[in-house]
Amino acid sequence: MRLNHRLLPMVDYHKAKQLLWDPRDIDCAQDRRDWATMTERERDLILRVGSLFHAGEEAVAHDLSPLLVAVRREGGHIEDEFFLTTQIFEEAKHMEFFDRWFDEVMDGAIDLASYLGPSYAPVFFELLPTTLNRLLTDSCPAAQVDASVVYHMIIEGVLAETGYHGFYQALKDRHLLPGLVRGIELVQRDEARHIAFGVYFLQRHVQANPDLWTQIEDRMAELLPAALAIVGDAFIPYGDDIPFQLDVAEMITFASEQFNRRLNAVERARTINN
Repeated sequence: MRLNHRLLPMVDYHKAKQLLWDPRDIDCAQDRRDWATMTERERDLILRVGSLFHAGEEAVAHDLSPLLVAVRREGGHIEDEFFLTTQIFEEAKHMEFFDRWFDEVMDGAIDLASYLGPSYAPVFFELLPTTLNRLLTDSCPAAQVDASVVYHMIIEGVLAETGYHGFYQALKDRHLLPGLVRGIELVQRDEARHIAFGVYFLQRHVQANPDLWTQIEDRMAELLPAALAIVGDAFIPYGDDIPFQLDVAEMITFASEQFNRRLNAVERARTINN
């Protein structure tokens, strides 16, 4: 089988090679100095959001491989397989980055799990592995679509994008924690390729079977409240005085906008079919 280098998965496969980065190269010295000057509440919020990312990257790195297996079983899409190998590697690297940042900047052990809100586990520790592991025994298009909706559209396309937005609002203009900001920029650059692949992947399935569009639309609508609950949980401990003057309503609005962007992008495949 010859590779089609013009397909989006191969284009982004090559970008993954060209844009390779190493978490060990990021300088955290200024972050340690900044951390010493931040208030307890500011530190608490950074730890809380950082813990969401650390646990999330661990979960997605651990749970993605069944999608690669399913695409292999489907056959005829080796370009998708090539891209997914880069995504699995990058998810592991993202967890490494957050883990290293905690090691480099924190003093003493931290119970990261204590920062995960009540809405987090049902999505990341139950829904995600259940949906992806289903592919080990059922790799039909409907199961593949469900997995990509959970993984690429909701977890990466809504939750991760909203988390980046919050970090930038809190830190970038204040010139705080530049190592963390730089790492997040690089993680987001990788995730942009992952989301683009997810859109392509779902479009490919909708073009082959237009009836799958209804499944995608219904599933995303079903999962939106759970995603917004995770965003809201991150700010509940701070009441009306959220560190860095973050606005929970603005964050919820941003998450909803990301949701609509992903859904509209996939819907374009349905429009082409019609």
